[in-house]
Amino acid sequence: MVIEQEIISKERNWKLDGDFLLESGESIQNLKLTYHTIGELNEARDNVVWVFHALTANSNVYDWWTGLFGENNVFDPEKHFIICVNTIGSPYGSTAPQNLHFPSFTVRDVVNAQLLLAEHLKITDIFLLMGGSFGGSQALEFAHSFAGHIEHMALIACAARESAWGIAIHQAQRLALQADPTFGLEEGGDKGLGAARAIGLLSYRTGEAFVATQTDEDDRLTDHRAASYIDYQAEKLVNRFNSLSYYYLINCLDTHNLGRDRGGVSKALSEIGIRSLILGIDSDQLLPTYLQKEIAEGLPQGKYVEIQSDYGHDGFLIETKQIATNILDFIQNG
Repeated sequence: MVIEQEIISKERNWKLDGDFLLESGESIQNLKLTYHTIGELNEARDNVVWVFHALTANSNVYDWWTGLFGENNVFDPEKHFIICVNTIGSPYGSTAPQNLHFPSFTVRDVVNAQLLLAEHLKITDIFLLMGGSFGGSQALEFAHSFAGHIEHMALIACAARESAWGIAIHQAQRLALQADPTFGLEEGGDKGLGAARAIGLLSYRTGEAFVATQTDEDDRLTDHRAASYIDYQAEKLVNRFNSLSYYYLINCLDTHNLGRDRGGVSKALSEIGIRSLILGIDSDQLLPTYLQKEIAEGLPQGKYVEIQSDYGHDGFLIETKQIATNILDFIQNG
């Protein structure tokens, strides 16, 4: 399976000549986007599945959303042309910060860059637009601004505007990053990144999940399983990510507001006339289900479905069987 995935998942690059203007008024010169494609465009060029990745993921969906993509899955490269783009700020190939002088960017900036890529690729028809968490934020922005036709949209565990709860968590993570004296230096910030990841993980899972899986089976005084698990997850992210990218991306998350300069969230949602499936996760403490219900109620053709998970927000990466079943039913039956 790994060999097959390497053959059909192709990494590509695109560069914009000149300046890419940001919402702040600053600009990025010669913006570069790295992206992956899987499968081929059909003759009608209408089999596109455009996927938006979550905060620390990359553009190769095989790396993080198994169970949805691949042969005999809901999104089969024999039928679909699957594309996912590394966001601005991602350490996986797209233009990213090398120091703290990099300009701030918004979710809308991230999406505007992808809209330019879609124009470059001459993509005007999209079969399905989809994303979870930060990916869902991007998908909503893309849906509002895309000039072509989108047949379906699927959003999982996301909101139309970043909540005060989410911003508060990000501020705690920023404080952790900034407490590391090496943050902002080349190859620095690892301790701060690990601490920021630990804070985030507490909002991605539930207390019940930690008790069920990380409770010690003896009466030890040190080396507790829950502490070791947090250390392990922090180290994993440090080994594959970058503290500056993390800092800029959580700042980017705070900017998410579909209704900014559009007359408010309700008005902006009402202008997206796409058949849309909105999936909430019953145990999600980071982005509770009322946020997905608001999206579904605000979209002219929105449908809300709730899935069950013991894993909280991380259920959008884990409960792929439920997600796949609901998306397939939605596409086939509405």
